[in-house]
Amino acid sequence: MTTHLKNKSILLIITGSIAAYKCADLVRRLRERGAAVKCVMTQSAQEFITPLLMTSLSQQQVYTDLWSLKDETEMGHIRLSREADLILVAPASAHSLAKLAHGLCDDLASTVLMATDKPVIVAPAMNPMMWLNPATQDNVTILQQRGIDILNPAEGDMACGETGAGRMVEVADILHYLENRFQLQQALKGKRAVVTSGPTYEALDPVRFIGNFSSGKQGYAIAKALAMAGAETTLVSGPTPETPPAGVRLRRVMSANEMLEATLSALPADIVVCAAAVADWRPETVAADKIKKGMAKPQITLVENEDILKTVAGLGKKRPQLVIGFAAETANVRDHARKKLLAKKCDWILANDVGSGTGTFGGDFNTVHLLQQGKGGKISEAAWPKMTKQDVAAKLVGEIVKAL
Repeated sequence: MTTHLKNKSILLIITGSIAAYKCADLVRRLRERGAAVKCVMTQSAQEFITPLLMTSLSQQQVYTDLWSLKDETEMGHIRLSREADLILVAPASAHSLAKLAHGLCDDLASTVLMATDKPVIVAPAMNPMMWLNPATQDNVTILQQRGIDILNPAEGDMACGETGAGRMVEVADILHYLENRFQLQQALKGKRAVVTSGPTYEALDPVRFIGNFSSGKQGYAIAKALAMAGAETTLVSGPTPETPPAGVRLRRVMSANEMLEATLSALPADIVVCAAAVADWRPETVAADKIKKGMAKPQITLVENEDILKTVAGLGKKRPQLVIGFAAETANVRDHARKKLLAKKCDWILANDVGSGTGTFGGDFNTVHLLQQGKGGKISEAAWPKMTKQDVAAKLVGEIVKAL
């Protein structure tokens, strides 16, 4: 069996849900693929399956007690949180999601999660109304913003007799996700990438500026995904409160000119992804002092900013191997994206609708249309379904890996 899980170390945290019974098969399948699996079980998880069962299947000690004298003499919760390649919380109850989102750590499982420096993957399982409850959805949003991947529950019949979204994803889906994740982990090793993200602010005076509503979430997610795939990644970011991904070199900028300069200084690179919402125009002059109300009505003359995507795509011999842009549109999205692809002479364009009501700017989800220009100028198009911005980033990096 060809697998990317061989010799990988997985820490499986099992919380209180009837879906815990699936963990027996999950551990068995992981070990078939050569992975080493250690289990941490909460007290409520032990009401559904036993530590003895998981010990037998994993052939490893199962950890249940934060106050174990033997384990904690060796700083067990710290060791467990650092030794694994990846931590998988499956099933994740509504309670465990809330604790993880708000930093509560009163048992071994939650303490391990607070102490880890490794990727955390969460597979929720709960009653459909609990999953749709605004408190749970807020907690999921918090976790996604922190870079934790959520394997959203599937729809179907529940043990409680109700039907809806709440079933933990099937074991085969978890295995498929893990295989893809580890496959991509070093796929871009040795490659250099530059990502632009966020808005730019063009000053009117020392107080005011022209800007836009971009949050930078999509660009930050792409930078994270590229770094996870092994690329040496530089993130050129406009003003945004987003937390920089681990392992990424961050360059903070304010204006379009600063973003252009920082992008060019980060070259040479193999991949450039221009995901920033860059201002097309800037004021010709910036007032030295705050423009006061009651003064003469200000006359603002705008001048066009240099196009970063077009500049990078036109670098000739210094041009990156793959230049990718975004087309944030509010109408005729595909038509405008196709024109932009041809005008900017980049390789790919990801078109997305940012119009009022879409929730794209500032939101956690995106719906994109990928246009790729191949040899001979032939353009191929692919419509992606609505997904989280993290999933868009992962899918894009998968396409980048194929292309390179």
